[in-house]
Amino acid sequence: MRAITQDSYGAPEEVMVLRDVDRPVPGEREVLVRVHAAPVSGTDWHLARGLPYVARPITGWRRPRSRIPGYDLAGTVVQAGPAVATLRPGDQVYGWAAGTFAEYVAVPEKQLAPIPANLTLEQAAAVPIAAFTALQAIRDGAGLRPGGTGDPRPAGTAPRVLITGASGGVGTYAVQFAKAYGAHVTGMCRTSKIDLVAGLGADEVVDYTSTPLRDLGRRFDVLIDLYGNPSLDGCSRVLVPGGTIVYVGGTGGRWFMGTDRWLRGMALAPLRRLRTRPVIHSDSRDDLATITGMIESGAVRPVLDRTFPLAQAAEAIRYVTAGEVRGQAVLRCAD
Repeated sequence: MRAITQDSYGAPEEVMVLRDVDRPVPGEREVLVRVHAAPVSGTDWHLARGLPYVARPITGWRRPRSRIPGYDLAGTVVQAGPAVATLRPGDQVYGWAAGTFAEYVAVPEKQLAPIPANLTLEQAAAVPIAAFTALQAIRDGAGLRPGGTGDPRPAGTAPRVLITGASGGVGTYAVQFAKAYGAHVTGMCRTSKIDLVAGLGADEVVDYTSTPLRDLGRRFDVLIDLYGNPSLDGCSRVLVPGGTIVYVGGTGGRWFMGTDRWLRGMALAPLRRLRTRPVIHSDSRDDLATITGMIESGAVRPVLDRTFPLAQAAEAIRYVTAGEVRGQAVLRCAD
């Protein structure tokens, strides 16, 4: 089978190579999936370079522990292990696994679910990890719940939620989950993507190129910080006393990639009468079921910008990290 392989750390265009490799054999509780599509994200750029350094005990000290990149997928089951109970050959599934930039991947049964009935395989590929991250940021970080429960404001008023990076892979889901959970949502994005964020249901959209965070002139109950890296002082200017900063991701130095800011925020935010909630996504079949239900009900939809052939994985990553993408881009791994 064909797969993108990486045997050293470096720029994606220098270290990612399309090769023929052995097709994996599924274990007793695994299925072999023909991968139709797999998403790309800024995380793929960081991992290709072995960043942040602090993560290398997990990702690999001198070279990637997983030779084939990619962490979520949508495709078709072609073989099931003898102990697999819920999936059969021919089932169209989506979920998460290591090594999805390939034509085939062996995946534990518990990491897959049937794709939502109203999505194509390419659309479904754009869901799992980005949607996990957004759901957990809104529900667990911000403390919002379906029907508006967990509202930090007085009874009868909607919590005001500000989302930076609202047009990206995680941000487009965060806007929709926040709206579904009863919030008044303001999204920040660049000029060319205002229509996208408004179309997802945001009550207000702010162009950060003309109105930076510090100049918003109004306050919110929750700030979902998606890679924007605002200073604690900047956050305090837009949050009410007792407001919550939800940190998701970050950019910065090679050692910590901005996550050191989380620690500073957690230590200093109480002095500003603020709360901080760092969120590192957790893969969850229960959350995948929740997301499936919300997609099938029409409350949430994936935003798929472009598809790239498997051979252009490095180009797809460049496209995403250049900030051009609206929502997500995916690789077509097996036609």
